Amino acid sequence: MPKGDDILDRLLNHAVAITRLSNSLPKNRVATHIANQLLRSGTAAAPNYTEARSGESRQDFVHKLGIVLKELNESLV
Repeated sequence: MPKGDDILDRLLNHAVAITRLSNSLPKNRVATHIANQLLRSGTAAAPNYTEARSGESRQDFVHKLGIVLKELNESLV
């Protein structure tokens, strides 16, 4: 397994779990608002991590990885 693939797998599993959770929320205005925001932040980490792995430099990688962390923190909140 190439370096970093384990993290990508975990982020993809996270996105699937977020999707399932969002689908299980009640169908009302508040829950829909929360589900939409959670879907945006919870599913953004994996593609952003993929982008970070192709960073042009170490500094670029670290910067893009910071974006992944922000998305995960937003999902947590």
